[in-house]
Amino acid sequence: MVPRLSLVVVFSLLVCGCHGGCAEVESLTEAELGRGFLLGCISCKSREEVSARSTVDWHFRAPGQDRFVHIFHYDHPTADVLHPDFGGRLEWRGTPGRDVQVGAVFLHNVTKDDSGTYRCTFQRTLLLPQGHQHVRVEKEVELSVVAVANRELTAVVSEIMMYVLIVFLQLWLVGVLVYCYRKTWDEHEAREARKALRAQAALMEVKDSCDGVQLEEQQC
Repeated sequence: MVPRLSLVVVFSLLVCGCHGGCAEVESLTEAELGRGFLLGCISCKSREEVSARSTVDWHFRAPGQDRFVHIFHYDHPTADVLHPDFGGRLEWRGTPGRDVQVGAVFLHNVTKDDSGTYRCTFQRTLLLPQGHQHVRVEKEVELSVVAVANRELTAVVSEIMMYVLIVFLQLWLVGVLVYCYRKTWDEHEAREARKALRAQAALMEVKDSCDGVQLEEQQC
């Protein structure tokens, strides 16, 4: 699951420079029983150049329940698991600092009881010259746990596009090398042609000098 989401993130960053290098990619929603799963949550700043401080909270609501329970809190450098059902199973995989834009957490050893709604909340303070501005962003992930996870369409498309991009970059590199080689060769040929012209001109001057000397000797 993690590599697939990473491919989506990498491709999005390469294709569109949204928010100066940050792309808000949606989390995958299907986890495989007994394996790990990355709960993705990305909140890009509208102005990349502005510094900020952020905290991230995760809440969980089981199917049929009305209320969310607080399960995780991140405030750099502290990452706290707040619910016993997730004890030792949640790991911070987001931005390693105070200016958080990626608030992902990794859920180890997924069980059937992990199905439900996860809410990711960013509490961000923008450090503006004219004063601090507080921003709150919430995102939800509807997670279902299955015996064998299906590959989602976005993951398949992203992998295909990554391979296409790699091939394109390789072809572009070959084209650049060929262009540079031809340009270097043309410059070499031009230098050799100039050298030949200068040598020919020097020979002509010597010949003219010799002809002038012979003419003077004949007159004498």
